[in-house]
Amino acid sequence: MASGPFDLEGKVALVTGGNGGIGKGIALGLARAGASVAVAARNPDKTAGAVAELEAAGASAIGLSCDVTDSAAVDAAIASCVEQFGGLDIVVNNSGVNVRKLPQDLSLEEWQGVIDVNLTGVFIVSRAAYPELVNRGGGKVINIGSMMSIFANETLAPYASSKGGVVQFTKACAAAWAKDNIQVNAILPGWISTEMTEPLRTDMPERYRTITERTPVKRWGTPDELAGTAVFLAAAASNFVTGTAIPVDGGYSIQS
Repeated sequence: MASGPFDLEGKVALVTGGNGGIGKGIALGLARAGASVAVAARNPDKTAGAVAELEAAGASAIGLSCDVTDSAAVDAAIASCVEQFGGLDIVVNNSGVNVRKLPQDLSLEEWQGVIDVNLTGVFIVSRAAYPELVNRGGGKVINIGSMMSIFANETLAPYASSKGGVVQFTKACAAAWAKDNIQVNAILPGWISTEMTEPLRTDMPERYRTITERTPVKRWGTPDELAGTAVFLAAAASNFVTGTAIPVDGGYSIQS
């Protein structure tokens, strides 16, 4: 039977930060579409749990220890993925951290820590994955940005700066790698219920309600609701789509 435009059977995906939140939701979506999935993350216990969930969903899955700010560790993780699965077709750059402070209260270490993971980490992983994607005759890179690529927030200067950089890096790679049949796109999640955003619900209930009311669908998203867009961008269905940044935000970003 011929494969369909959304079929990922035979494809190999690597998802950084794929052991929780948005990353795990995307990893599960790719697995259910037929991909083998390598979860690359720092916490071995969480990674083992995510791999178990993927296997329970019927996927071939492995866990890889990886700090995206460590070039040698990234090289080793990608080499292990290729060795165990035979290649690499899809890269999801999802790893991310955040610090909530006013700009003048940030230390240089806090600023640099967010930039290193959220932006430089995307560069390190993408650069390392590039030759493997070329070896497969093409591939897909999906970078997880944020609606903070669009909006400003007084306490999210390093996060917003890093995610804005991710969108521009996405465009640069899309232009550079089109000749290699590699499509590079970004997803901009809106307000998604994850461990990272849980403090807003518990510690800032008024802010949580304000966000909910501003969102046209009147609720927050869930990690699995990023999966459909990720599968589209990972599959043949998006072969003529590159350099884009797609909001998945319940309509939050269309409000004035």
